[in-house]
Formats: sequence, structure tokens, C-alpha cells
Amino acid sequence: MSKPPKEKSARVFFALWPDDAERAALAAWQPVLRKLCGGRSIRAGTLHATLVFIGDMVLHRLEALQLAAQEVDGEPFDLVLDTAHYWGHNHIVFAAPLNVPPQLAQLVHALEQHLGKHRFHFDKRPYKPHITLLRHAQWSDAPLPEMRETVWRVRDFALVQSAPDEEGANYRVLARIPLNSA
Repeated sequence: MSKPPKEKSARVFFALWPDDAERAALAAWQPVLRKLCGGRSIRAGTLHATLVFIGDMVLHRLEALQLAAQEVDGEPFDLVLDTAHYWGHNHIVFAAPLNVPPQLAQLVHALEQHLGKHRFHFDKRPYKPHITLLRHAQWSDAPLPEMRETVWRVRDFALVQSAPDEEGANYRVLARIPLNSA
């Protein structure tokens, strides 16, 4: 007896997906940080802030996933990235906000609630907003230097597909979900 064919799937997540100018401003942090910490810079075109990581999703469920996300009621906000940090457990240098906007925390919470209501599985962990800038870096517990503030104007969030390639990962935005502009 043969096994039924495995359903095709895609590796997906929800993220804040900035415009080119916002991405370029943050990518300007990379040369200084790389000089200090070594490692490999993340391609500027792929810089993003993950909101909720889903993982592998069968293709026929992607539309339902998008529809669940469209139920989320969130407000636009500015995300001020003003500090760089190092996580030794996975050797990354990342940008983060010193103060997390309440709208961001509310967006992640609402997204998780709606995904759970529709029985989608996702990584459940405390949310720590960050944008990975360098991989395979080495640093100590010492603070990294102050960086020029970068502001992302968040007016939507995205459903993104990740596919590995020779440079790390290739991302494709599958859908953008607008935030309410009340």
C-alpha cells in the first residue's frame, strides 16, 4: 500500500515589512556593527520584524490564514529603532526599540488570538521585537555603540513566505494586511 502524496507546503510568518527607504536607513547600521562583531550582514532587501512565526503551512490553507489575519484590528504606529544588541545564544546582532509601542504589542496579541481562534499553530513565545542585522557575530555583554535612530512608519503587516537560498533566505510577500487608520 503506497502512502498518499505529501501536500505541498510553504514556510510562512507574519512580519512588519518596511519600505526601501526605511530598510536602507537600518542597513546603514550594519557596516559599523560588522566591523565590531564580525559575522555576515543580512541583505538589506530582507530586513523585517517578525510578528508571529507559523512555519510550514499546507498551500491550500494559506488563503484561510490570510483571512484570519484580516480580522485583526490594529492601529498604525511608528516603530523607533534606536538600539543595537547581541544575543550570544544564536550569535546575532539586532536592532530593537528601546520603548515598544503599545500598538505593536496589541497587534501581536490580536494576531495570536485570531490565529488561535481559527486553530492555526504558531510559535508561542514572549514577543521581543527585533530586526536581525548580522548572523554568526561575536560580541560580549558590553553595550554596542549608539546608532542613529531609524523610524519605521507601520501602516500594515505582511504574510511572508520564506524559501532558503544560497545567501540565507529569500522572502516573498504573499499579502499585506492594512492597519486601521482611525
